Amino acid sequence: MHLQAQTLTNQFAPFVAPLKPTSKSRFASLNACRFRKISYRALTCSVSTICESAPTELRNVKPLPAEVSRTIMELSSVGTLSSLTQEGWPLGIGVRFAVDQDGTPLLSLNESLRELSIDRRSSLHVQLEQCGLRTPQCTIQGSLGKPDNKMILKQLHTTWKKRFGEEINEDILYIVTVDRVLQIDDFGEVGVWVNSSDYKTASPDPLRNFAERLVDEINTNNAEDVHRFCNIYADLNFQFAEAKLIWVDRLGFDLRVFSPQKGTFEFRIPFPSEVTDEKGAKSMFNGMSQQAWEVERNFQALDFERVKQLKMIKPLHSVE
Repeated sequence: MHLQAQTLTNQFAPFVAPLKPTSKSRFASLNACRFRKISYRALTCSVSTICESAPTELRNVKPLPAEVSRTIMELSSVGTLSSLTQEGWPLGIGVRFAVDQDGTPLLSLNESLRELSIDRRSSLHVQLEQCGLRTPQCTIQGSLGKPDNKMILKQLHTTWKKRFGEEINEDILYIVTVDRVLQIDDFGEVGVWVNSSDYKTASPDPLRNFAERLVDEINTNNAEDVHRFCNIYADLNFQFAEAKLIWVDRLGFDLRVFSPQKGTFEFRIPFPSEVTDEKGAKSMFNGMSQQAWEVERNFQALDFERVKQLKMIKPLHSVE
């Protein structure tokens, strides 16, 4: 699946200030997020729509692959470093890593380095599980080496201590210079190559540090709102039994629905405008929930374009 910049114009109508009555505490801190116990493979993908009647206004409705890769690297701390042994065999080693301000990984390799080839060409594969439903991943290709600048080395010490709360021995500290990155949305999907410049200049998502918690809270305490989002903001044309929020970022959120008759589908609902912090994300969800509630009860006309194109997720096998 090739992720490209997508467009949205006036996706949603203006919000109404007062929120609908509710007895539930909105976005309380709980921890629960699971779906059907199935392994999945993606078949096709298209996750947004364009409102053709409004004036042209271009903006991304989904983070670009370079941004997704930077977010994955920021949120993860373990990965698999792979290279060729001196005998020519590929070897993968589990490593801890941190990243500097440009997304360059720094590793603690210790004795495992002895098993790697003199040829320092390597790859670092990193995965990020989202709500137990999707696993975006990126693979960094580059050269494994030692930092040779004293100032950079000092900065790397600080980066490592900030991530792990401990000092690192300079003798076992290595970096992977980034040549290019392969970003993949989930298992079984086709990836997108990102060049070194785009990766280094991209910014990780500003919602990344609380996205998982927010998703858990909404799925646990606001299940009715999640179902209403699916019914109002998406044109599903079928009944579904389950709906879950998968992930949220500055530009919108991803949902997955299950229908016993049709199967499992994933789609994206963009935010009307970009958010930059937790407060803004919660406010946006509340406003969209209010609007969906009013449309559902015919207090407000449905005068916006609904998401029509979905990604079908095919189950490989069921897990009892």
